[in-house]
Amino acid sequence: MTVRVFLVDDHAVFRSGVRAELGREPDMEVVGEAGGVAEAIAGIAAAKPDVVLLDVHMPDGGGVAVLAGIQDGPVCLALSVSDAAEDVIAVIRAGARGYVTKTISGAELADGIRRVAGGDAVFSPRLAGFVLDSFTGRSPVPEPPLDPELDSLTPRELEVLRLLARGYTYREIAENLFISVKTVETHASNVLRKTQQSNRNALTRWAHRRRID
Repeated sequence: MTVRVFLVDDHAVFRSGVRAELGREPDMEVVGEAGGVAEAIAGIAAAKPDVVLLDVHMPDGGGVAVLAGIQDGPVCLALSVSDAAEDVIAVIRAGARGYVTKTISGAELADGIRRVAGGDAVFSPRLAGFVLDSFTGRSPVPEPPLDPELDSLTPRELEVLRLLARGYTYREIAENLFISVKTVETHASNVLRKTQQSNRNALTRWAHRRRID
C-alpha cells in the first residue's frame, strides 16, 4: 500500500529536502505541497492525501489554522523545529495525530508517517510527556506572561533564538532550518536588536531566564 503524503512548510528548500527523503521510500508518494495556510487547505482538498506533514510556525495562523481548515480530512503529523510544550499541545488539541522535530532522520520520519497512516500517535518520549500531562491535568500549560520583547519576534526569529540558546553555530542553525548562513546572521541581528541584548552570551542568558532552550 502506498501512503500519499502532502507537505506543508513555508520554506521551499526544506520541502525539497523532505520530498527527496520520502522519494527513497518505495511505499510513499508525495502528492502535493504548499507554502502557506490557504494554499495548503485548497491543495489538501484537491489531492486527498493519506497524511499531511505539517509545519507548525507559518504566517496566517500556522499549522493550527491548517488543521482548522481540514477538519474530518487526512491525518496530520506536525513537523517543527520547536519542541516547546505550548507548541506541541496547541497542534495536538487542534487535531494533529503526532509531533516530531526537524532533527529527525529521514528514516525516522518515514516510519512516523507510516505509523500515523496506520492509526498510531507518534511522539518522542519527551513530547509525549507534554501531551499526557496536559490532558490529565497534572501539568497544564499556563498562559504565557506578557513579554513585549519576546512577542516582537517573528516565528522564524524565535526558531533561531531557540537554537542559539542551545549553543548551535550559525552554520548548524542554517543546516537545521534549511536557510543560508547569511539569513541566519540577519535573523540573529534582528533578535539581538529586538531583545536589546548586546551579544550572543547575553542573549543566551536572556533566553534561559525565559526557559527558551
